[in-house]
Amino acid sequence: MTAFSRASLPTPDGDSTRLALSFALPAVIAGGIAWLLFVVLGETPPLRAAALALVIVGISLTLRWLGTSFAISGGLALAFSPAFWSQTGGTESANALLVVAAVAIAGVAVILVTVFSRRPLLAAALGIVIFVAMFWTQIAAVRSLRITTLTTAWLLFLLINTVRRTNPRPDESLPIQPRRYQSFGLLLLLAIGVINDPLFTLMAPALLLALFLGNIVLPRWYWAALVIVTVAGIYGIATTYVGSSWLTLSAARADELGVVIPRVIADGWREPSRWIKLFDLVIGQFTVIGVLLGVMGLARMARWYPVLGVVLMIAYAAYAVFGLVYFGGDSDVLLLPLLMIQVIWMTYAVYTLGQWLQHSVKSNRPIVRWLAPAVFTLLPLLMLMRIAGVV
Repeated sequence: MTAFSRASLPTPDGDSTRLALSFALPAVIAGGIAWLLFVVLGETPPLRAAALALVIVGISLTLRWLGTSFAISGGLALAFSPAFWSQTGGTESANALLVVAAVAIAGVAVILVTVFSRRPLLAAALGIVIFVAMFWTQIAAVRSLRITTLTTAWLLFLLINTVRRTNPRPDESLPIQPRRYQSFGLLLLLAIGVINDPLFTLMAPALLLALFLGNIVLPRWYWAALVIVTVAGIYGIATTYVGSSWLTLSAARADELGVVIPRVIADGWREPSRWIKLFDLVIGQFTVIGVLLGVMGLARMARWYPVLGVVLMIAYAAYAVFGLVYFGGDSDVLLLPLLMIQVIWMTYAVYTLGQWLQHSVKSNRPIVRWLAPAVFTLLPLLMLMRIAGVV
């Protein structure tokens, strides 16, 4: 068994409760650290901080197959990025009793599913869906950024896990069909995200590609529902972000005038200044080193997991194109899904560097195995110090 295959175990779809809880623990730790810092340093109300921390739990679970340290560091890197951190602070607008009720109902569902099915991760996913549904229908407003980031994180978790099952490395395992809750969870999360904000439709091409390349056996109504959700999302984007008076405006002229409008200008992708702004956004979140690590991570992922690399690249490209043509002042937070994928690539890059080091040195000394994870912990630490004003 290679180092790559060892890092893939335990899988989040095993029947063992102990392994499942062990798998989830690093993500819970990352979420707990993030929640504490959101409250103490970010002066965020506890309930609002909990919603943000659930996003970090989702991203850390997504990275869990790379190892405990990478899962925690990658999740915290997203938490301490300026775009994500900008959601901290403020006052609690949600009705506390409604939130407590949502948590209680979701918690009961988690306990029941865990007891009767012995699948804690399935139970956790169901609990999160119930909480999101209640939170959105009873408390949050449409186009809630918290709902968007939460659904993105958990959709990426299911998407990557599904692709790794259907298109694994040859030395890991044979291709297998995803579990039913994974396939239907993808559709449900896409629907929740699109209903909340039609911009979430930008995740649909990557999802469709993953299902197609995975040769996943699905009923016809599933594909019909997926098409309906996607078409509805495209219509929502057209009515929300596209205005006829702005669509044909020259992007160069708009930049000269300093236009800031939450609308799409069609030829924005042709304007060099728009590309520079997009690169500056990513650099501003993770520094130049983060950008270089992202490129390396994509290259290595495309080599070892080609389908996964292409699927994530399609999702990243969809949001990148939107960032080029969108002239709103809130583009940094709307592009948080892009930044989440950037974190995944960055983490995978350092992981592969660590694997290369172990194979090159051929030593059993612990420092060889822990050097890459230890170095990667410096990234969220430096980002936190930047927030605290230390650097």
